[in-house]
Amino acid sequence: MRHGKRFNHLGRKTAHRGAMLSNMASSLIMHKRINTTVAKAKALRKYIEPIFTKSKTDDTNSRRVVFSYLQNKESVTELFNNVAEKISGRPGGYTRIIKTGYRLGDNAEMCMMELVDFNELFLTEKSSGKSKTRRSRRGGKSEAKVQDTEVQAAEVVEEIPAEVAEEVKEETEEAFVEEAVETKSEEVTGEEKKD
Repeated sequence: MRHGKRFNHLGRKTAHRGAMLSNMASSLIMHKRINTTVAKAKALRKYIEPIFTKSKTDDTNSRRVVFSYLQNKESVTELFNNVAEKISGRPGGYTRIIKTGYRLGDNAEMCMMELVDFNELFLTEKSSGKSKTRRSRRGGKSEAKVQDTEVQAAEVVEEIPAEVAEEVKEETEEAFVEEAVETKSEEVTGEEKKD
């Protein structure tokens, strides 16, 4: 029966489970990514997320509290020096669990657990990706973009002296007329070849 079972005991007694989670947390901090079972990863997430939150304030008390959980000086140093500055802007959700399939021997569900801010692939894709906009059925530019370009054009025109602006305007009109004549002549020659 599971009366009052608030968390996954992982088939271990308290001391064994605590030591295992401490070792896994240290490994995750040192290597930024570990492979484990999904059940252990979910238990580790509950264990390590408060540690990351505690590491945002770098003082003696925070270091002592984190050391009492991790029991590893190198991982505490790594956490407060390198990891804490990257996660400082994140309000939570410092880890990501990616399922990788099933283990060959006992068919346990496996996953890769990683620190969100240390995965360069996801970070570059999100930063280089375009901002999501809604598409219209007309396929034209949205009104906001058109207004922005009109404002930018007006600013540029204000910066250019009036004489230069007139010359540029005349040149662009002439170029537009020449281009229209060329396309029209190409259409006419294309129709003659069809006949």
